[in-house]
Amino acid sequence: MNFGTFSFPIPVNETVLHYAPGSPERRRLKEVLAELKKQQVDVPMYIGSKEVRTNKKVEMHPPHELKHTLGYFNAGDEKHVKQAIVSALAAKENWANTSWENRANIFLKAADLMATKYRPYMNATTMLGQSKNVFQAEIDSACELIDFLRFNVHFLSEIYKQQPISSPGMHNRMEYRPLEGFVLAVTPFNFTAIGGNLPTSAAMCGNVVIWKCANTQVYSAQMFMRILKESGLPDGVINLIFVDGPTIGRVCFNHRDFAGVHFTGSTGVFNNMWETIGKNMAMYKSYPRIVGETGGKDFVVAHKSADVDVLVTALLRGAFEYQGQKCSAASRAYIPSNLADEVKQKLIAGVKSFKIGSPEDFTNFINAVIDEKSFENIKRYIDHARKDPKAQIWVGGKCDKKDGYFIQPTVIEAKDPKYVSMCEEIFGPVLTVYIYPANRFEQTLELVNNTSPYALTGSIIAKDRTAIELATNKLRNSAGNFYINDKPTGAVVGQQPFGGARASGTNDKAGSILNLYRWLSARTVKETFNSPVDYTYHFMEEK
Repeated sequence: MNFGTFSFPIPVNETVLHYAPGSPERRRLKEVLAELKKQQVDVPMYIGSKEVRTNKKVEMHPPHELKHTLGYFNAGDEKHVKQAIVSALAAKENWANTSWENRANIFLKAADLMATKYRPYMNATTMLGQSKNVFQAEIDSACELIDFLRFNVHFLSEIYKQQPISSPGMHNRMEYRPLEGFVLAVTPFNFTAIGGNLPTSAAMCGNVVIWKCANTQVYSAQMFMRILKESGLPDGVINLIFVDGPTIGRVCFNHRDFAGVHFTGSTGVFNNMWETIGKNMAMYKSYPRIVGETGGKDFVVAHKSADVDVLVTALLRGAFEYQGQKCSAASRAYIPSNLADEVKQKLIAGVKSFKIGSPEDFTNFINAVIDEKSFENIKRYIDHARKDPKAQIWVGGKCDKKDGYFIQPTVIEAKDPKYVSMCEEIFGPVLTVYIYPANRFEQTLELVNNTSPYALTGSIIAKDRTAIELATNKLRNSAGNFYINDKPTGAVVGQQPFGGARASGTNDKAGSILNLYRWLSARTVKETFNSPVDYTYHFMEEK
């Protein structure tokens, strides 16, 4: 029974705390970091009402402090995926029939808990488990995830308000149903907020979810799952399991009730998902929703009128914050010849000024990359550039994994604009620059557009408004998020809806109303008050 139409007005973005010396938030976060390091957590899978533990315990270590053990998570297998699906489907009817205001308030309560009681815990688990400095953790695991929950509640309430018109003698209404089946959420290591948003955005719409997070993000994912439970999320609505990708794909994509996938990860994995789902279409109840944000080879292009300090700052922050492990990180830059010497000098000085080490030392700007596989892949690109006559390393390039997976931020100058590190996604603290003749700006824009298969983020740095307009138009399809006189990272929920096209994904714009539509299936209901009782029409009369 409905007793009213309830309002969820547009929220205000969560305030970013600064953690300045002597501040209460800095003191409390330090306390929580110390608290967490004194204990080893045993992380279960959450399947229905059960906390499931197995005989396969996987150690969790900070990427920057390999000798320390944060705890263990319990790895599952195929039977756990099947159990999660059974639990999800068992919870589906009650969850779908739960009133919107009660569904919404679960997620609003979770947001409030994260903004207060659990804020230092979300940040601390992200800092320790994913090697993020305090600011990168704050804007991700606190502010962005809080914003996702609050704004998605608002966006969904706006969708529910959208109703068709009615004619005399009848009434039309639109119902926004959850999908028929379960949704699979596959989330990456690099943003705790993505890990929280992908399962909750679908669940908020009345869907039940199987959530597989990256093994390297389990430490913060389990903290968020505990918060959801404390907020009143019913058992089985979101089931958090720790299995490998092929296993979860084999089970979920071959299940009749598979209704959709919400994915962030590599383009190759997403392509394989799409292919498998396509081949299995005949077995599904309905066409699954396939939503993905994948790779990027994000650019900064500078015009000859650019402010050098604005450009250098955009590169230092855009390329190297969180060790370049952002889908949106600047990894290729096009510098006009008239600015090249000054940019090179200031860029080198900036990189040399970076402090590198543990995020527990708040003075460190750069921390460790996520794991050994990533470390070796990034090192391979750097080693290749060191030996290749087509490239020159301006600064950085040191790699050390003795105590943690540390890679010194590296700037490579490519003599060839199609050099390998200008084209391929590296996902690490490596920026490749190409110096172009200052009078060939328009031709360089064509180069930017055609060099990479990706189209996620990019930016133009210029004072000349004509150049800005030209770049905006020429690069219209080169980036789903385009920035003018700023770095190509740092999208804020509700302000810069995030996503790209081409090989970067389906561009369903997390942080906007567009994404919520993907987890709903509309039903139109028409009721006629004065029903016809004769099939004939006036046109059939002779006179």
